Amino acid sequence: MQNVATATQGLRALNPEQVDAFWADGYLKVGKILTDDEIECYRAEYDRIFAEARAGKVNFRNLAIDNTDDLDAKNKAGKQLLQIMQMCEQSILFRRLVGDDRILDVIEDLIGPNIQLFHDQGLWKPAYTGGPVHWHQDNAYWRCSPPNLVSAWLTLDDVTRENGAMQFIPGTHLQTVGHGKASTSNALLDSGDHADTSRAVVVDLPAGGITIHHCQTLHMTEPNTTPNQRRAIAIHYMVPGTRSLRTGDYLGVSFGRPLLRARI
Repeated sequence: MQNVATATQGLRALNPEQVDAFWADGYLKVGKILTDDEIECYRAEYDRIFAEARAGKVNFRNLAIDNTDDLDAKNKAGKQLLQIMQMCEQSILFRRLVGDDRILDVIEDLIGPNIQLFHDQGLWKPAYTGGPVHWHQDNAYWRCSPPNLVSAWLTLDDVTRENGAMQFIPGTHLQTVGHGKASTSNALLDSGDHADTSRAVVVDLPAGGITIHHCQTLHMTEPNTTPNQRRAIAIHYMVPGTRSLRTGDYLGVSFGRPLLRARI
């Protein structure tokens, strides 16, 4: 089953059935929200930032291999799953994207009117060599409390199962599951036997489309085995007052974690 919101320019809100479906399944397919002209602008900026990263001017990780600072090793590895944290701090265009009303209106319907950025990230799977992301819950990495963050996953390319579309297991946001290190890379986690993959739903998207998922929904993406690259942005939102279980500190408002919307 795929939950599809009406994807129109200027989408303002979800209907009650869509909200109910999100909380039942832990994810929602929204569909295309960017115009074709916007997609081209974001692609050009995305490519510029990742080219600077490849040249050593912007910090990035290749999550498909063991974590290393060796630029040559990251660039020449046989598998490529490149991650740049805080794309919004690399470009004013991506700074605007995290606060785009078309996204925030959807997020508000799910977590309420006070919305703070947790962080965002660019996740690039090049053609043929794009590595997998294993079954996991986001909060296994983040360790945030309360665990009610939601993520908007936006793609700048048409995505299918073969080039790395998101896959979800409905209802898995309702409980925390165990995770171990992935066998392919110690930079990734893997929920292993906790994932009932027989219930997995593959969510294809057009370029400029988004899905929303809960921070405890099990999800994954397969390797990119196609001649088409897969460029994606993940934007993670939280309510003010969220804290880190690692440090016990509240994740206060800052340049890196701005308050994007407040309706007091």
